[in-house]
Amino acid sequence: MAIKDFKVEKWLNPRDACCSYNLGASCVKAISLDELVELSGENKEELTKYFFETHLHYGAFFGLPRLLAAVAGTYKNIMPEMVLTFHGGTGANSAVLTGMLEKGDNVVAIVPNYQQHYSIPEALGIEVRFLHLEKSDGYKVDTKKLDRIVDSKTKLITLSNPNNPTGSYMDADELKEIITIAEKNGSYILCDEIYRGLSDEYMPSVADLYEKGISTSSMSKIYSMAGTRVGWAVVKEKKAYDVLENRRSYDSICNGVFDELIAAIALENNDKMLERARNIVRPNKKIVDEWIKKEPALSIYGESFTTTVLVHYDYDIDEVTLCTDIYEKTGILLCHGDCFEEKKCFRLGYGFGDSKLLEEGLKKLSEYFASLKL
Repeated sequence: MAIKDFKVEKWLNPRDACCSYNLGASCVKAISLDELVELSGENKEELTKYFFETHLHYGAFFGLPRLLAAVAGTYKNIMPEMVLTFHGGTGANSAVLTGMLEKGDNVVAIVPNYQQHYSIPEALGIEVRFLHLEKSDGYKVDTKKLDRIVDSKTKLITLSNPNNPTGSYMDADELKEIITIAEKNGSYILCDEIYRGLSDEYMPSVADLYEKGISTSSMSKIYSMAGTRVGWAVVKEKKAYDVLENRRSYDSICNGVFDELIAAIALENNDKMLERARNIVRPNKKIVDEWIKKEPALSIYGESFTTTVLVHYDYDIDEVTLCTDIYEKTGILLCHGDCFEEKKCFRLGYGFGDSKLLEEGLKKLSEYFASLKL
């Protein structure tokens, strides 16, 4: 199956280890096992004993029961049997997109979004209809436009909430407007919710609100555990669950025994993990917001509820050339907008723990922009 290059991964991955300032990353600062044990109150000796005595057999085929219960506990009215674990959020998204779609279906992709949501269906020969979020609307969904392009053959409406890369967020009332359109046409909604959780208030999931809502997420972004490669899908409808469980058997069979245990411990302490993330992200977000206000050629649209912001610029240079030049001259890694089919902009991340390093990187970025002509 021929598939397009995964732009964001092709851009970031080769440069990640070599940059001086990684402002392209989107994860909250990674947590160590020592820090997790301290945060959770787990007995370190008992945990160590478990690691060394456990036989390295297959993990739980449907997900470690302890983890399924912990994941379910981060939603409302979700039972453990509605949760299926995958190899990362990418594994969950891939299973939905490859497992649920058939010849004759169409997908309505709300973009910008993570490229999986439209490039996988395109590679499968599925018709993809795009709804482009507009910066003038604060990257909010125009439901009138959405209603015009969804029809009875729309198997999936795909989106991310909060949005990747803009950070825009839809509350329960806004989600319900999309659900009304999906219900009218019998469509599923695949909602990538990997950035959900940074608000003080509970952030509703599509799985809370819609029988055919499929929520995907992982331990990577807000939970600071990208290295565990633990993701999940929350699926209320038994028919859809069975499809994804079968697809999972083809792709990965199960996850690692240690990874799922570590993820379970973290999610059993969900409030503490989210507090940690907020305490890292919020001061950095203020630094970035204030920096953008002082840059005459930069602007943002709407409010970000994630670890990143999409920054638009007025310079007469395309986004790939700009971010390449910045990287080569300053060592600052940004994620250019073309990774998300957006022009003359870049995604800037502020989830890492060192605010001084962030300020240093932004200062160098200001010096670079000062050398450009408007």
